[in-house]
Amino acid sequence: MANNSYSGVKNSMVEANHDGEFGCTLNELRSLMELRGADALGKIGETYGDVQRLCNRLKTSPTDGLSGQPGDIEKRKTVFGQNFIPPKKPKTFLQLVWEALQDVTLIILEVAAIVSLCLSFYRPPDTERENCGRAAGGVEDENESEAGWIEGAAILLSVICVVVVTAFNDWSKEKQFRGLQSRIEQEQKFTVVRGGQVIQIPVAEIVVGDIAQIKYGDLLPADGVLIQGNDLKIDESSLTGESDHVKKTQEKDPMLLSGTHVMEGSGKMVVTAVGVNSQTGIIFTLLGGGDDDDDEEEEKKKEKEEKKKQRKNKKQDGSVENRKKAKAQDGAAMEMQPLNSDEGADAEEKKKANLPKKEKSVLQGKLTKLAVQIGKAGLVMSAITVIILVVLFVVDTFWIQKLEWTKDCTPIYIQFFVKFFIIGVTVLVVAVPEGLPLAVTISLAYSVKKMMKDNNLVRHLDACETMGNATAICSDKTGTLTMNRMTVVQAYVAEKHYKKVPEPENIPSSTLDILILGIAVNCAYTTKIMPPEKEGGLPRQVGNKTECALLGFANDLKRDYQAIRNEIPEEKLYKVYTFNSVRKSMSTVLKMADGSYRMFSKGASEILLKKCYKILTANGEPKVFRPRDRDDMVKKVIEPMASEGLRTICLGYRDFPASEGEPDWENENDILTGLTCVCVVGIEDPVRPEVPDAIRKCQRAGITVRMVTGDNINTARAIATKCGILQPGDDFLCLEGKEFNRRIRNEKGEIEQERIDKIWPKLRVLARSSPTDKHTLVKGIIDSTVAEQRQVVAVTGDGTNDGPALKKADVGFAMGIAGTDVAKEASDIILTDDNFSSIVRAVMWGRNVYDSISKFLQFQLTVNVVAVIVAFTGACITQDSPLKAVQMLWVNLIMDTFASLALATEPPTEALLLRKPYGRNKPLISRTMMKNILGHGVYQLIIIFSLLFAGEKMFDIDSGRNAPLHAPPSEHYTIVFNTFVMMQLFNEINARKIHGERNVFDGIFNNPIFCSIVFGTFIIQVISSIPTSRLKFLKTAGHGTQKEEIPDEELEELEDMDEIDHAERELRRGQILWFRGLNRIQTQMDVVSAFQSGTSFQGALRRQASNSSQQQHDIRVVNAFRSSISLYEGLEKPESRSSIHNFMTHPEFRIEDSEPHIPLIDDTDAEDDAPTKRNSAISPSPNQNNNAVESSNHLLPEGPKSGTPSAPGSPLHSLETSL
Repeated sequence: MANNSYSGVKNSMVEANHDGEFGCTLNELRSLMELRGADALGKIGETYGDVQRLCNRLKTSPTDGLSGQPGDIEKRKTVFGQNFIPPKKPKTFLQLVWEALQDVTLIILEVAAIVSLCLSFYRPPDTERENCGRAAGGVEDENESEAGWIEGAAILLSVICVVVVTAFNDWSKEKQFRGLQSRIEQEQKFTVVRGGQVIQIPVAEIVVGDIAQIKYGDLLPADGVLIQGNDLKIDESSLTGESDHVKKTQEKDPMLLSGTHVMEGSGKMVVTAVGVNSQTGIIFTLLGGGDDDDDEEEEKKKEKEEKKKQRKNKKQDGSVENRKKAKAQDGAAMEMQPLNSDEGADAEEKKKANLPKKEKSVLQGKLTKLAVQIGKAGLVMSAITVIILVVLFVVDTFWIQKLEWTKDCTPIYIQFFVKFFIIGVTVLVVAVPEGLPLAVTISLAYSVKKMMKDNNLVRHLDACETMGNATAICSDKTGTLTMNRMTVVQAYVAEKHYKKVPEPENIPSSTLDILILGIAVNCAYTTKIMPPEKEGGLPRQVGNKTECALLGFANDLKRDYQAIRNEIPEEKLYKVYTFNSVRKSMSTVLKMADGSYRMFSKGASEILLKKCYKILTANGEPKVFRPRDRDDMVKKVIEPMASEGLRTICLGYRDFPASEGEPDWENENDILTGLTCVCVVGIEDPVRPEVPDAIRKCQRAGITVRMVTGDNINTARAIATKCGILQPGDDFLCLEGKEFNRRIRNEKGEIEQERIDKIWPKLRVLARSSPTDKHTLVKGIIDSTVAEQRQVVAVTGDGTNDGPALKKADVGFAMGIAGTDVAKEASDIILTDDNFSSIVRAVMWGRNVYDSISKFLQFQLTVNVVAVIVAFTGACITQDSPLKAVQMLWVNLIMDTFASLALATEPPTEALLLRKPYGRNKPLISRTMMKNILGHGVYQLIIIFSLLFAGEKMFDIDSGRNAPLHAPPSEHYTIVFNTFVMMQLFNEINARKIHGERNVFDGIFNNPIFCSIVFGTFIIQVISSIPTSRLKFLKTAGHGTQKEEIPDEELEELEDMDEIDHAERELRRGQILWFRGLNRIQTQMDVVSAFQSGTSFQGALRRQASNSSQQQHDIRVVNAFRSSISLYEGLEKPESRSSIHNFMTHPEFRIEDSEPHIPLIDDTDAEDDAPTKRNSAISPSPNQNNNAVESSNHLLPEGPKSGTPSAPGSPLHSLETSL
């Protein structure tokens, strides 16, 4: 029959390719899938006749599936669509930039910077300026006030840098998540029948008309109609919200929907809708996943309104969490998008409803608290700073100087207030460690990427960090601690216990026939033994590994199970009771030729033996099997097998004679009894070689490993001892599920936390446990208050029923190979190699994340404390912050962004596993860290304050304190700033160790990112601190041509002369500034006439500007004349003496005078002059170092000002001429 139908399909496919038509349209199928139960059956009967005819119309065969020809598959994709839902578009880079701009502190800074920028272009009338108080006088220097815009612009530039860096980080994180999601989804395959062959294909490749095999634990990838089912129960809660499992049969309700879970049984379905046309796809489209087909959606909206609301709420609830977690809504454009989305939203919803689980991860909680505290402190400090600055300014200007507030001075005063405000905001910006979330994100994203290589596929970012705090791991046995490659090594058959697989001759043929028939039909047809991939390798086991062991046993007995399966295809099985955690057995019923029925059963030996009333003897005849015989068998066969770590399985059968009529198959208790035992086999599953070592590491790291298994207690104990979970002579508990339940429940059967608390600290093995027991244990440990720390529990699971325990645990590990889709959906991390030692790697990475954050915190807080104190104290004492707004933003940028990148990418070391877990309540900043922070803070403050208040004496330079509003950057403050940054840079190396290690350079070259960031920051800092005068290419930046620049020829002449270098030209230019207040020509005339008439100089000078400091300078000029010493000497600076001396003695400029040349004035004079200079209105600063970032554009004009003859560019020359 199958062959005929298949050849029919082949022919019809050829026709289909000609006329391009299938027997039903996309919309017909869509509307069919909207119906349930009787309505759906009615519609199928009315439109197509039955499911068989529906298959014919879809040109597919229920037994052999589609032909699998590429042309046909493509055609189906074009007509019915692909099994793929377009994901939500990722945010563009600009959107991320916009989001980053929403930060409140950044907005405040932007506003302040823009106000500062606007005010810097305002020029008040010069005459009025002097009346606005001492501090305002500085603006008189035009070129400096022209450069006043730089500060505002630089702040805006810093803000842009911070925003772009933040946006870029978000963008790369998003990209990584999408990659991760696509990786999770590419691994999702599904079993379909094509061309008569059972194959696994990626979910996206499924098309309408495919025959899909479904089994326990599957997440359905598309909508379909059931063709054949065994005891099939589906959890449709993700679509309907109904938590009860729905029984599916061809007669009552054959409709299977995408996104639902198979909770029991197995079967086959014909796929009728995929992608956006499936039920999940439609809901997803309504939610705005895809925007097409709006008109068609309209009619459906009414029916779906309720669902839509549910979905929408769920989606919104999930959204915040899911942005952080790599949930499928944000996930990649892959086939399982809808399933994961709805399922994820649903799971998220359920999780929030029932389980008070994933609040915030431990670290996030601690960091949020810390950031809030620091933010408050920063806010207070910045407010006080602003208030002090404003009060000091107001008192000085209006009280001490007794000035009036005039209209003309208002912009100048506003400029001051804006400057104070900017300083305040900057203190706040530096105080708030906005690098913290960045460091966490970078560290987690980096770890997640690296954990992929260690076979950990992280689905929720915070799981990675939580794992570092784990104190308990509840692990499955099969496949995690053992290799999950099962083989039958012992058997009890025909009243004899064989220590190795018996020869077929030793077993009566009647017994052998029953045994082989039972194994062949009573194992899922999806389980197979395949030939090895490589020559000489082991045969490949596909499907359930215990069943593979039994099929392998059949092969060892020189029989071919496949021949029996070909003879009795799955469709001919009369009834199947699939394995589940309640039955702990599986049974299959065959209808015999004479109308009688025979049922084969297999299951856990101690459970099934209780239901056996007979046993096959050595000659193949059944004999009575009494309870006494059973106890003997348990002692002599089952316990010895179990104590060797073998899993024992009993195989039996039962006949239902035709004369008794058909039994009531629904009454399981009556059916599954009165069995005849055929044999008991011992299945070995060897311990993975790397597991004992991994468990030792866990125990050393303070993590308790518990084994939770469905196996016999003796088997479990034997394996636990081999793994090292149980040590000989230790006082530990091994309990069975029943005993565990008895001990934790009170008389009313309720679970009591106090009872659990008595058990769990000593419990190491829980055998014969149900999924509920596992969940109870996990919940009990998490809710326990016995230990001083709240326990952080990790759980491994592979089965559908492990879902609740996986969700309840702090970190759920699902098995990538053996795990069902449901388990993966509930988990946080998927172990791609199903290996326990990968969990140990996850612990290492988790602890590394925590340490990386601590390293960054130690570093960041040192910077913050020092910067805030310096800015605050500086503001109070000198009425200006020694670290300018722009500089603090630069520090913030390198310290926050780059340092978080450098410290967050430190690779983990084995040493991390030598300490105990941190625990939930341990403060984030340990004692050692606090010691380091305070120690470094004090050291840095001492250095910076020494430089700030005594630096000018140490380095013999001009003081930068009390500079007026637009004063040029001073050498003094540049030294302070550079020292500050360099101390932070070296502290970054110190921050690499936080547990008091002595050698901070240990393993520094293992982290190239760290090295390159430290080196890069150093280079940029050096470049930014080079005075602009040295960078010729910058000289012309921002300046038009000056009115009287030195002509090129003269410049060349000057450059040819050896003694006069650029620095000297710069020096002269600085000194020319001293004469800005003088009306030069007048002065020179007065000087000449004074020489001629011998009158006093003082009269000539009284005409000058009233500014006292200028008068002093003029008097010094005169004094210099009196002593017939060069003008330069009264104005010189100690460090420039030698070059001036050269200049003085150069023949071309020698003053030809009859008086003898008097030596230079001695040091004391120069020093006496210094204070006067410092208090002067304009900071002299010849050969000035420009102040780091802020001042890269404060460029002084090339030549002297108008009014000064510029031949050699020297005031001497003009004086000489006038003389």
